[in-house]
Amino acid sequence: MPCTTVLVGKKASYDGSTIISRNDDSPSGSFHVKKVVVVSPDKQPRRYTSKIAHLTIELPDNPLSYTATPNVDPREGIWAASGINSANVCMSATETITTNGRVLGADPMVEYRPAKGGNKAIPGGIGEEDLVVITLPYIHSAREGVERLGSLLEKYGTYEPNGIAFSDKDEIWWLESIGGHHWIAHRVPDDEVVIMPNQFGLDRFDFDDAYGEQKDNMCSRDLKEFIEKNHLNLNLTEEFNPRLCFGSHSDSDHVYNTPRSWFMVSYLNRKYFEEMGFQPEDDDIPWSLKPDRKITIDDVKYIQSSHFQGTKYDPYARFNDSAEKGKYRPIGISRTAFCHISQIRGYAPFKTAAIEWICLSSNVFNTPLPIFTNTDTIPAYLSNTKLEVSTDNFYWTNRIIAALSDPHFTTAMIHVERYQDKCMAESYRWINEYDAKVANAEDKDAVVREANEKIVSFIKTETSDLLGKVLYNASVLMKNGYAKSDN
Repeated sequence: MPCTTVLVGKKASYDGSTIISRNDDSPSGSFHVKKVVVVSPDKQPRRYTSKIAHLTIELPDNPLSYTATPNVDPREGIWAASGINSANVCMSATETITTNGRVLGADPMVEYRPAKGGNKAIPGGIGEEDLVVITLPYIHSAREGVERLGSLLEKYGTYEPNGIAFSDKDEIWWLESIGGHHWIAHRVPDDEVVIMPNQFGLDRFDFDDAYGEQKDNMCSRDLKEFIEKNHLNLNLTEEFNPRLCFGSHSDSDHVYNTPRSWFMVSYLNRKYFEEMGFQPEDDDIPWSLKPDRKITIDDVKYIQSSHFQGTKYDPYARFNDSAEKGKYRPIGISRTAFCHISQIRGYAPFKTAAIEWICLSSNVFNTPLPIFTNTDTIPAYLSNTKLEVSTDNFYWTNRIIAALSDPHFTTAMIHVERYQDKCMAESYRWINEYDAKVANAEDKDAVVREANEKIVSFIKTETSDLLGKVLYNASVLMKNGYAKSDN
């Protein structure tokens, strides 16, 4: 079960932007190869058929253009993962979450049934493979994203439990599926940060609002009745906690999931963390919290790269002989395919307001590469990735850097950290420069294309330089090394 999500409300972020981020992690034993593309309206299908569920859906005839980060290998479908459309609305799909047998017994997953014994095949529901493609091109706000995806879940069902984030310049919404056809969604408080580690997350919900004004809460039309009919409410008080009803707290959660929340809380608000006395295997770590400072892109990247630094669980700790070293699943795991940090800046020119910071491969060893998404093309270093290993693209170069650096962590990280610092500084400078250029440009599209090519070219050069340094470092430290001076 992969992925970690971080959502930052606009009053909790350093510049008033909304920020949503997710590590897209491959399943155990897999390393999905990813590329970044723009899907223009003429390339968006009007009839979509999924590979996993064999479900065909008729799509509207008026799609927006949008960015996506699909699998390079198409055999299991598109898996567009995340993107920002030309209305500057972002979607991230999905965070795999947990559920329980009571929920699945009441509303089973909608799974594909192949033809058998003369019976026709029965399509399954929608899932991670499909969600961005059938939702993002047709929405003009985060709220519209919840409404469209909610209606699709009710109509077609799903074969897996997922959490999905939507954002625009003003709001972030978080939606979680419940069983096969039900769902629940909550607007992220503007002054809070959400932390999601592969478990059912929502720990608060207001049914009066969801069935009324829908200011901060939405859900499937019959959710309250569904809960009552199937005796799903485990709350001892009138305050409703969805996590108790729909989620899990298994032994595997305590090793794989909750420790990630524990680390994120300790980073975001140390005083609150110490006052509450949270432990890595606690089930009551909150879905969201107010940070003790405003959160930057650098903070989100640090969280998404974390491996329990400063604790006895850090697998890279040099002077740590604890038996618990490497006990818990880190956030910055080896099999991350990519991470996005999507930022919608209400104060910037519309053409440059949406930025997707792209990280590829293991986050411990990479840097975010920011692109303006309101464009019609993506530079080849991101978009032309193939299944064959090559240093001509950002994905494979980062995979090689990570594999060379991991076994020589203490000697490689000085090069990695200097590379990360240099690239982040140049990225912020580039964003400031091109905000001003676009604001005064007649041909804004051309300026955005120039901006993306410029920053990608810079980071390509720096990434190649880092590859050379970590390759040299690994070569010097090879076990079969020997010199006369060794005597």
